[in-house]
Amino acid sequence: MNRATRRVVLLLSVLVFGYVAVGHLLAKTNDDKSYKVLTVYSEVLEHIQHNYVEDPNLHAVTAGALHGLLDSLDPQSSYLSPLEYADYKKNNAKERPGQAGVVVSRRFGYIILISVLPESPAEKAGLRQGDILESIGEFSTDQMAIGQAQVLLSGQPGDKVNVSIVRPEKMQPDEAEITLAKLAPSRIVQDKLAGDVAYLHLSTMDSGTAKELGAKLNELDRAGATKLVLDLRNCASGDDQEGIDAAQLFVSSGTIVMLKGQTVAEQTFSADPAKAVWKHPVVALISNSTAGPAEILAGALAGNHRGETVGIRTFGTASQQKWIDLDDGSALILTVAMYYTPAGKSIVDDGVVPSTPLHLLADDLTWLKNYEAGKSGPLADDPFVKKAIGLLSAPAIPAKKAA
Repeated sequence: MNRATRRVVLLLSVLVFGYVAVGHLLAKTNDDKSYKVLTVYSEVLEHIQHNYVEDPNLHAVTAGALHGLLDSLDPQSSYLSPLEYADYKKNNAKERPGQAGVVVSRRFGYIILISVLPESPAEKAGLRQGDILESIGEFSTDQMAIGQAQVLLSGQPGDKVNVSIVRPEKMQPDEAEITLAKLAPSRIVQDKLAGDVAYLHLSTMDSGTAKELGAKLNELDRAGATKLVLDLRNCASGDDQEGIDAAQLFVSSGTIVMLKGQTVAEQTFSADPAKAVWKHPVVALISNSTAGPAEILAGALAGNHRGETVGIRTFGTASQQKWIDLDDGSALILTVAMYYTPAGKSIVDDGVVPSTPLHLLADDLTWLKNYEAGKSGPLADDPFVKKAIGLLSAPAIPAKKAA
């Protein structure tokens, strides 16, 4: 660090200390906590400047501190340095029809795959739900924002993206090459199970999904189906409003979901009896590949005792973010509101816990491993589906009449 830079650092430290001192004298509210935090930060910065083994890179230290600050909040919140933000805006401004077909979040400081779409480029490259991406292209995902990862995993059809994959069962990362492609529009998968049990699988909840789902439910009702297995596994993307609208197709009374935030007006989304379409029993299948709008739907079914949820706790991403530009060219991606279940539990913090947890046997684990790798067999062998059919066949789940 040259002499001029050191003077700037010392000046900034003096200003911070002055702000802290004045604040402690004048403030008698909860803002005292902020001043105490600034005092600690200033003290740490001073020790780094004077005692670190070599002159520190002030910009790197500051960027690292801000990355860590946002990382400590929740997986969706992030900090982008001026260089990172400029690069993000440059790449995001281009049309990028080529996609990998994954939904990502962050865990353990790195990018993790929440879901991998069937027949997508990522699935064809051998990626599966739960994979941790150590790097995308030549960039480490350590402290990488979700938006940055989404840009790097998109481009032009035919573009190739190399990723390094960390899996618990292997000591060394795997390498894979994804050939991007334009994805076909998602469709609701329909099937028929034993007797009068119908099956629907949602892979995304993009615009129009709730409308399509309503039409499917009406078709099933006219065809004589009286029970439904609604598969929300591997459904992790889409529009929050679609999750609310889809829940209203099943729930005729009560609360669908609540949205709360420090600066966001609290909203309660309620059921509308006029919108309820499916009046028969329903069981939803969920797992840690269920996220976002699908969690709103699953939480509404369980929270209103409208149907059982079978499987594994969902991932926990149902929230709203805001991009905030900073004066130095950097940016914050800040979670400003979270969705809460009818019982008042944060979906981000708690996920949606299944009303009927699934305890898998050895054969089931083999099936699940194949499922996650995109090699699942017939629905009749699916342990989730078998459990759901058992619940639907029992007299304990009566049909609930719409109001």
